[in-house]
Amino acid sequence: MTEIQLGCKVRLVSRPPYLKTAEPMPMLRPADILAIGEEGTVIDRRPGGYWGIKFGRGAFLLESKYVEISS
Repeated sequence: MTEIQLGCKVRLVSRPPYLKTAEPMPMLRPADILAIGEEGTVIDRRPGGYWGIKFGRGAFLLESKYVEISS
């Protein structure tokens, strides 16, 4: 399996209980903002195993277990 890197396209494979925005003052959002299968672009790496991912409805912090690299 290829490792997730900055700039790669990823697909949401499952949703966390809530989404945390990737903003200077993060806020929690309901997980149903994003649909399973939605694609985004990795914009940064955060401490604690989180990735900043830009989707059509905003940028969110997600652990790698919730996404896979898009083919």
